[in-house]
Amino acid sequence: MNKVYNRKYLPATLEEASMATAKKNIPLVLMALACIPAWGQAGKNAPPNIPQVYDKPGVTAAGNEPMAQAIDPRTYLIGPEDILKIEVFRDADLSRMVNVRPDGKITMALVGDLQAEGLTPERLTVQLKEALSQYITSPEVTISVMAVNSKSFVVTGKVNRSGKFPLITPIRVFDALGLTGGFQDFADTKNITIVRGAQRLTFNYKDFVKGKKEALDQNILIQNGDTILVK
Repeated sequence: MNKVYNRKYLPATLEEASMATAKKNIPLVLMALACIPAWGQAGKNAPPNIPQVYDKPGVTAAGNEPMAQAIDPRTYLIGPEDILKIEVFRDADLSRMVNVRPDGKITMALVGDLQAEGLTPERLTVQLKEALSQYITSPEVTISVMAVNSKSFVVTGKVNRSGKFPLITPIRVFDALGLTGGFQDFADTKNITIVRGAQRLTFNYKDFVKGKKEALDQNILIQNGDTILVK
């Protein structure tokens, strides 16, 4: 006996059957297409399968930090190894950075060697203007000290920032210690030593803060080459 199927539930032709199957698959295709951007983004963000390399932490030497003291061009005396910035207005060939040589001189185009050691930036500017006037009409010159390497002092021991500090202007022991950012725990602030050649000088920080006369007298001016030791 032959079975009879209801026409309502069966496609009449093979083409209709294919279309019905395609309609069923459309939601699945749309879901797959929607997932593609997410898969692609995940692939982009996935970490590479290689070991990561981290940069070594940077270390700033005490002497390389910005200077706490301003350089006065009228009073600062230039010394060997100092770095000067010389600017000649509208003359890029003459404008340059120069190091003061160990013999205390600098070399400039046109004028040759000039004595710099022992002069203030202001006085050296005047001399350079006079020398350039033989070759340039009314030269405009500016000289700045970019780095002080000729005069310095050292603070070491139980301070927060030890190292070499440029001696730009006259400075006393108390203020020099202030450049270090304070003392470490258990620092002996009653017996701070200033090493000056063969001399050993003492500074009592605690008594100085209290205003005791003896400690006030111990607050001496720092000299080039001094070392302040905090035990």
